[in-house]
This record gives sequence, C-alpha cells and structure tokens, in this order.
Amino acid sequence: MHMLVSRIGLSLLGLALVSSAQAATTVTGQISSTLILTSSCLVNGTAGSTGLNFGTVNFGTTTSLFTEADGQVLGGGGGALSVQCSSGTSPTITVGAGSHDAQSTGGSRALYDGVANYVPYDFYTDAAHSQLLAINGVINLTASTGQAQAVNIYGKAVGKAGLPAGTYTDTVAVQLTF
Repeated sequence: MHMLVSRIGLSLLGLALVSSAQAATTVTGQISSTLILTSSCLVNGTAGSTGLNFGTVNFGTTTSLFTEADGQVLGGGGGALSVQCSSGTSPTITVGAGSHDAQSTGGSRALYDGVANYVPYDFYTDAAHSQLLAINGVINLTASTGQAQAVNIYGKAVGKAGLPAGTYTDTVAVQLTF
C-alpha cells in the first residue's frame, strides 16, 4: 500500500510540474504606432481655416486736410504680420478685394466713413511705397523651415479736398495657400 501511495504521489507531482511548465509559456508580438501629420500654418500665432485675423493697418489720427498717411499691417503684439507653416511648404498670401475698392480716385482701395465719403489708399510690399500690391496681389514667402516668417505690408492713404472729419474703415480679404 505504501508503494501505491508513493506512485500516486509521484504522479501528482509530475502533473503539477507539467501544469507549472505550461503556465510559464511566453508569447511575443508587437504594437503598431501611427501618427499622420498634415501641413498647417499659424497666422500671428493662431491656427484655423477661416476667419483668421491677418492684422490691422492703422493710418493714425490726422486732420481732414492731410496729404498722405502711412501705416503698416501689424499682427498680434505690435509686430509685422507673422506666418509660420509646416516645414517644406511654400506659402503664398493673396491680398484680395476690400469692401470699397475703386470708390475714390487716387488709390485702388478706399476707406469709407459710413456716410458718403471715401479716402483712397493702397498696399505696398516695401516701406518706400514703390512696390504696389494690387488687388488680388500675391506675396510669395520663402520655402518654410517651420519657423515664423515676418510679412511686411505697408499702406499709404492719400488725402483729398472736401473730406469731413470722421472714422474711415475698410476690410480686405486675405488668403493663405500652402
């Protein structure tokens, strides 16, 4: 009987060892990871696809008898318009039509007082006002390295006789393609 108990014990011990060996089985595999990046741009530090603020040109405050007022398109923080695009893109800016284009002789664009008066003005790509930026004019930026690029756009408003005091404004469409 003692031998029968020993054989049963050894059999159970063998089963335990086999079960233990099966529990230690190793399975291998991998994890797949994916990230898709699309080209994008920031205008004055802001992302978006519509309604972005490309900046403001402020011709200042002067008398209604002025002859010329100059300004520059400024983005956020008081600096020039800033465009930062994905590396490898070739961004272009198209400065389109304004709300009151061709309403006053002396400029292709016009500021409007909301009553019946217009002040002619134009945009330029240089501070000397020698490189006119026509309506739907295109500014080609250098190929992007991923760093922000300053875009200088200057404005010149021209005075004319008979302008009453008031606030004159215009809104110009801008498109960034990259």
